[in-house]
Amino acid sequence: MKTFTWRLSRLVCLSVVFGLVLGCSQAEDSHSSHSSAEVRAASAGDGGSEVPQEFRAGEERFNTFCSRCHGIHGRGTENGPPLVHKIYEPSHHGDFTFFRAAARGVRAHHWEFGNMPQIVDASEDDVRLIIRYIRWLQREAGIY
Repeated sequence: MKTFTWRLSRLVCLSVVFGLVLGCSQAEDSHSSHSSAEVRAASAGDGGSEVPQEFRAGEERFNTFCSRCHGIHGRGTENGPPLVHKIYEPSHHGDFTFFRAAARGVRAHHWEFGNMPQIVDASEDDVRLIIRYIRWLQREAGIY
């Protein structure tokens, strides 16, 4: 009985992992062929809203560490994808993924911009403020 229970729990775990990998791969396939112009056009939000005071420190840090690739107001550039995009909503890319991306970098998997390097000079507090700013931009764009 123990062997059956162990095998069943292993099968369930493998099924969950496979489902997550497959789901992310399908999202990757539907987005990875976009050109840079299509990426910018698909990016929600125009950055027209004035940034509330509570998010301005995050905007400043975003502009320092992220905007070179992810664009002003997270709209994307020729060097990196938009963060104001449905793919990056919290249900698909939770806050922990942003922390991990800054700390370790990210292997390219949704877009064809190449791998993202780690952001060596960004502190955990910097990233926390950046995430709050990105989430505000996403809400303003109606992403979630």
